[in-house]
Amino acid sequence: QVQLVESGGGLVQAGGSLRLSCAASGRTFSRYAMGWFRQAPGKEREFVVAISRSGGSTYYADSVKGRFTISRDNAKNTVYLQMNSLKPEDTAVYYCAADITQSLAVVITTPGGYDYWGQGTQVTVSS
Repeated sequence: QVQLVESGGGLVQAGGSLRLSCAASGRTFSRYAMGWFRQAPGKEREFVVAISRSGGSTYYADSVKGRFTISRDNAKNTVYLQMNSLKPEDTAVYYCAADITQSLAVVITTPGGYDYWGQGTQVTVSS
């Protein structure tokens, strides 16, 4: 099993930037494909971005493409989400998720594809 802890959320003005981190417990972080999702009040959980075990494959939701960047440091058991040019519609609780995959290149874009979730971190973008 793996435990995930997100950090880095906060309040930022539109056009600003934040970097979220997701730290994973355990010694097998490199076996996990990782993803970020978000959920705004009254809305369903929404896919944001995913990264493969190796970090060589990524997939972004159209709504964040060109503004957000996912990366991972397997030596530090951490995945990052750099968010630039933030918009009020990016306001949500952001969750990281993990799932063991055999393939080094697969990315997972659906919530049901992940077994492990963090507790979430709030991102609020003011206009």
